[in-house]
Amino acid sequence: MELNLYQIDAFTDMPFEGNPAAVIPLKTWLPDNTMQSIAEENNLSETAFVIPKNRGFHIRWFTPKAEVDLCGHATLAAAYVLFNILGYNKDRVEFESKSGILTVLRRDDWLVMDLPAQPPIVCNVPYEIVRAFDKIPIECLRSEDYIVVFETESDILSIKPDMVYIKRLDLRGVIITARSTQYDFVSRFFAPKYGIDEDPVTGSAHTQLIPYWARILGKTKMKAKQVSSRGGELVCELRNDRVLIAGKAVKYLEGKIEINI
Repeated sequence: MELNLYQIDAFTDMPFEGNPAAVIPLKTWLPDNTMQSIAEENNLSETAFVIPKNRGFHIRWFTPKAEVDLCGHATLAAAYVLFNILGYNKDRVEFESKSGILTVLRRDDWLVMDLPAQPPIVCNVPYEIVRAFDKIPIECLRSEDYIVVFETESDILSIKPDMVYIKRLDLRGVIITARSTQYDFVSRFFAPKYGIDEDPVTGSAHTQLIPYWARILGKTKMKAKQVSSRGGELVCELRNDRVLIAGKAVKYLEGKIEINI
């Protein structure tokens, strides 16, 4: 079987920045173990598989280690492939997913995702987080991930986490965040249990960060930056129980893979 594969850099308009994701359009689902093997072979933080369904599409996401319930940057990448490569001629695409219906709108060069908000709740600071970051945060919360708030942007930039302790935590990963001078806030995201020591730009992290920072900053529209080595900018808005995340994307490569099933 021959499959088309597209590698897209999401949350950037420049190659070699943002977060790379593989997108593989299918007619029907492959066996789960085959899709997992493809994701492991791709060795990117996410590989998205998309099939046509009803009036839209169904999407699933795999890290090199496991399937996940929600991935923002790979959803953005999949929408980019549909709009810009595969000739999908509408300005709105709907994806059915494990996290419900996800909508992506095309607005000029921008793609706007409509994702479910995941408001975090305050929690005690786990021992593993103190050891992982060698620093006491000013606040710790939990949702899909731990959200660890530090005092300054320089704290976020300088931290060198110990992945051994992050792997011991009971949630998917850890988001660290702080206020910023140039942006409303900055962040970084670590998920070593899923084969992602540090993710370059993470849409799903912002479905948790935006409800938090909306409460702290008293605003619903924000500009954020994930300050990984590649980096990426996001324009976000909290609308009731949804988070709108806007970003750009660019194609890095297009190819074919051959598998036997």
